[in-house]
Amino acid sequence: MEEKITKVSIVISKGGLDGVYPGLIMANGARMEGIEANLFFTFFGLDAIITKRMSKIKIATVGNPGMHMITWLGAVPGMSAMATSMMKKTMDKIDIPPIPEFIEMVADSGCKLYACKATVDMFKLKKEDFCPQMDSIINVGKFYEMAAGGQIIFT
Repeated sequence: MEEKITKVSIVISKGGLDGVYPGLIMANGARMEGIEANLFFTFFGLDAIITKRMSKIKIATVGNPGMHMITWLGAVPGMSAMATSMMKKTMDKIDIPPIPEFIEMVADSGCKLYACKATVDMFKLKKEDFCPQMDSIINVGKFYEMAAGGQIIFT
């Protein structure tokens, strides 16, 4: 008999579209399957839940092997903006919501959202800097407590 996953805790540490969306998609999928889901945002992944930054996240074109382009081409002015625009148009066509809407959607589905205390302190952020869906600022020990008995996934 197969053991079913009942809880996942997903760590989002990268601040580009290609770092944020996989975690949101996995959390949404987990909730749709009735699986408990927690999102832990750390380092530049925090941008996804910082009110002033969450709608301005872009795709990195320099040093991103997934872009399949030579490095200098990714550094051309406007390349990141163009790649971001193209990716957002494609996601809109397949009904993937913008990050602020996606954050609201996963939170409404019961997914818990946490910010890493060490990173919050390092970047001198306050609770007021975050979107209302962010549940709490927690340290790594609390994250492990909360994740106990489930799968931990890094995106």
